[in-house]
Amino acid sequence: MTNELLRRYIVVGSRRPSNYIWALLIGLGGFGFLFTGISSQQQNNLLPFIHAENIAFFPQGLVMSFYGLLALLFSFYLSLTILWNVGGGFNLFDKQKGMVRIFRWGFPGNNRRIDLTYSLDDISAIGLELKEGLSPKRTIYLCLKGQRQIPLTRIGKPMSLEQIETLGSEFAQFLEKPLLNEI
Repeated sequence: MTNELLRRYIVVGSRRPSNYIWALLIGLGGFGFLFTGISSQQQNNLLPFIHAENIAFFPQGLVMSFYGLLALLFSFYLSLTILWNVGGGFNLFDKQKGMVRIFRWGFPGNNRRIDLTYSLDDISAIGLELKEGLSPKRTIYLCLKGQRQIPLTRIGKPMSLEQIETLGSEFAQFLEKPLLNEI
């Protein structure tokens, strides 16, 4: 949503396609390992494509069952974060009311809704953090008075340099605040 006095930017949380793929693959692998471990203990193939006759239950079958169970638990956890949309939300910039609202969904509980509201007067600048290397970090921050920094961009796959510079300058122009590089 964009107009002269109001801008809203959606932040994608855990409902990214990569998380769906990882949850599915880890879950399928976990079932495979668990069924292989159980098949080695039973000395009977539970699934037609698993041949566990040559796998001794102790220690290989037991370890495969343990790893399968861990994979299923992790897949379940990942599925719940997708269901709850952890990290998803929006950034709302409202010049008419003179405020910035940052909303994110968290894990269920007392603090599930993370809803931060700041006056435009409390904002000192928009900051960019650009770090390259094996684990690049490209983040846009809302710099508040008192040295506080609130991240505005999503977590996960870093945005391209062009995207982050464009979005950062768009925030700075709309809020009429300076754009700082390397905060």
